[in-house]
Amino acid sequence: MPIMNRIRGFLSSPQGRRVTDQGRRAAANPRNRERARGMLARLRRR
Repeated sequence: MPIMNRIRGFLSSPQGRRVTDQGRRAAANPRNRERARGMLARLRRR
């Protein structure tokens, strides 16, 4: 089974929807967004 089909299957499952919702809530938090930007900036400098 191709990996993309497995990912789609997971995201359409109840558990996948729960994980997606948690990610959206975390991304909406300004503090988390700033932390993610800082980590990306550090990775780009290397």
